[in-house]
Amino acid sequence: MAGRARKSTAISQLADRLAVVRTARAGGWATALTLAVAILLILPLAAVGLAFFEPSGLVWQHTASVLLPRYLGTTIELAVGVALLTTIFGTGAAWLVTMCRFPGRRLMELLLVTPLALPAYVLAYVYLDLLSPSGPIRQTLDARFDVDVPLSVASTGGATMVLAAALFPYVYVLARAAFVQRSGTFYEISRSLGVGPWTGFFRISLPLARPAIVAGVALVVMETLADFGAVMLLGVSTFTTGIYRAWFSMGDPVAAARLGGLLLLGVFLLLTLERQARSGAAYAEARTKRGVAPFELRGWRAALALVFCALPVGVGFVLPVIRLLWLALDQADAGAIAQLAPLMANSLFLGAVTATIAVKLAVIMVYAARRGRSPLARAGVRVASVGYAVPGPVIAVGVLGPVAALDTALVGTLGFVGVETRLLLIGSVGVLIYAYLARFMTVSLGTVESGLANVRPALDDAAATLGMGFAGRLWRVHVPLAWPALASAFLLVAVDVIKELPATLVLRPFDFDTLAVRTFDLARDERLAEAALPALALAVLGIIPVVLLLRTIHRRG
Repeated sequence: MAGRARKSTAISQLADRLAVVRTARAGGWATALTLAVAILLILPLAAVGLAFFEPSGLVWQHTASVLLPRYLGTTIELAVGVALLTTIFGTGAAWLVTMCRFPGRRLMELLLVTPLALPAYVLAYVYLDLLSPSGPIRQTLDARFDVDVPLSVASTGGATMVLAAALFPYVYVLARAAFVQRSGTFYEISRSLGVGPWTGFFRISLPLARPAIVAGVALVVMETLADFGAVMLLGVSTFTTGIYRAWFSMGDPVAAARLGGLLLLGVFLLLTLERQARSGAAYAEARTKRGVAPFELRGWRAALALVFCALPVGVGFVLPVIRLLWLALDQADAGAIAQLAPLMANSLFLGAVTATIAVKLAVIMVYAARRGRSPLARAGVRVASVGYAVPGPVIAVGVLGPVAALDTALVGTLGFVGVETRLLLIGSVGVLIYAYLARFMTVSLGTVESGLANVRPALDDAAATLGMGFAGRLWRVHVPLAWPALASAFLLVAVDVIKELPATLVLRPFDFDTLAVRTFDLARDERLAEAALPALALAVLGIIPVVLLLRTIHRRG
């Protein structure tokens, strides 16, 4: 009997090994595709890095000696200011709606995510209009107090306020999830020892949620470093505006690429610091189903909590939307709406095509990394996930280098065989979609990975016994079961593409405008009333992922 059992075990182990070999062989094409996609998506970053080895010209010498210190100082000042404001309001609001009970808490819990629907450059344009000498705020103050109040948002301080109002939900969402998921036992013990809400926040809540808060602040700082539209409209000189000016105003792509490389080094340094800040904080991952009774706030404390939560919502969503609606009503004639239709069609086309490609590639790549048991596939997924940390202007500069080289080679090859043609790739929609994929593939990979992780591996084994191959198990088992995550990935990538400004501005085909480009161009030309309709359309499209996020938060809460 013992010999028969050993023989059965050996046969079972051999069958498992053969299954692994069959799976690895069947997934070979998926691994090859994963590596090819990873190489294509990392090419723009490699092109930016190679710019440091090219000879420098007068533009770079002037930029490095005169402009670079200003870019560096302003960028650091902006990043630090936005990080502080988003930490204060995002963490404070998350703790109040999670750990306290006061009138209006449920409403604030939902509204605190809504600023994600508006791009920062839309907020900048709205506040330029509101605080202009002919704007409603200045006119009201001048009429009421009979004095010229010097209000202006076109400064580093104004840009800090605008970006903080647009980005604080990143910190709020992650901090609130941490406050909800952490054990209530700590809070109950602290209460039994006489610890009040204020002391409990600093000594219990904040240390437990520190990794999530740090991750949220890192996202905020990366978005701040990558912002182009808001700082350009507000006249603030940062690395992103410097890249744009070096390329288009001074005509030096090498100087633009070097500025992009320095900005990229700063982003990677930030990511390294973020990982170190979260290291050794595994204790914060302990979870329990046991909740904690919220603190009851009454009187002036409840009013103060409501005002604290309502302030960033009012600045980042309510007031801008009201102003956009007011301006749009004056412009909402048949001609203006007719002009809006092709812009929305172009934006939706780019978003839908990019999201479809991104989700399909992500499904294959993530499944190859999970079930193909290939370290090459896992490495390819990690490499392809780098792009989201790269600012849009850097992606645009990096894409133009290899695409221009390929375009020149194609024209030369066709000319050699007697076919005369102009450049085929530069200025095409395909190059624009390539840049979007390099930038937003991370969003698709992360969402798809979380969806496929919920599919039990036993289902693969059952499908394999029925004769399904690698592709059959992927498309007939995993995709139907993970479709909610795939739909979320599609929507998130599509809306990110629709709101993307710098890459679209640089790489779009001639006479091919989107909602983001038209809003920025009109605001830059100080045609603020005309910019209201496309900006409002962007806000409507941006609400879609916000609604999905609200549903997720509601389930977790």
